[in-house]
Amino acid sequence: MEDVIALQRAAVAEHIRGENAGDWPAVYETFVQDPEARWDFVPAETMFKGPEGIARFYRAFVAAVPDLQVEVLSEYDVRGCSIREVLITGTHRGEYAGIEPTGQKVRCRLACFFLFGSNPRRIVMERGYFDHDTIFRQMRGEAAASQGSENRSAGRT
Repeated sequence: MEDVIALQRAAVAEHIRGENAGDWPAVYETFVQDPEARWDFVPAETMFKGPEGIARFYRAFVAAVPDLQVEVLSEYDVRGCSIREVLITGTHRGEYAGIEPTGQKVRCRLACFFLFGSNPRRIVMERGYFDHDTIFRQMRGEAAASQGSENRSAGRT
C-alpha cells in the first residue's frame, strides 16, 4: 500500500517547485484536471474554479509579481490535507488589484492548505490565508508596511 502522506508531500513539493521555476504548466498539472479543482483566495473571499480559474488566478498574480519565489518555512501533513507555511517574495512589476507597478519588493507570509480527494497525487483545492493589506501597502511603498518576519518589534512574537 502506498504512503498517502508521502504522495501528498510529493505533489505539494512539485507544485512549489513549479512556482519557483515559473513552470506554470507543471503547477497546473499538480491539480485534478476537472471542474472540482479550486484555488480559494481567502483574503478576497474569491474562489477560482476549475483548471481555467486556477490558471486565471496565477496569471494575474504572476503578471504583477513575475519573479515570485516561495520559501517553505514549515510543513504539516495529515491524510487529505497538507499545510505549508511559506514566505513569498518578489517585485511588483505589473498592475495588481488596481495598483500600478511600482518596482517595490513584496514579502509576505502565508498559510497554504492543499486539500486532496481520493487521489493523493493531485490537489483538489489550494486555500491561501494571508494579510492582503500587507501586500497592497508594500506595493504602494508605504513606510509602515510589514516586511514579514523581518520587521518584528522587540518583545513581539
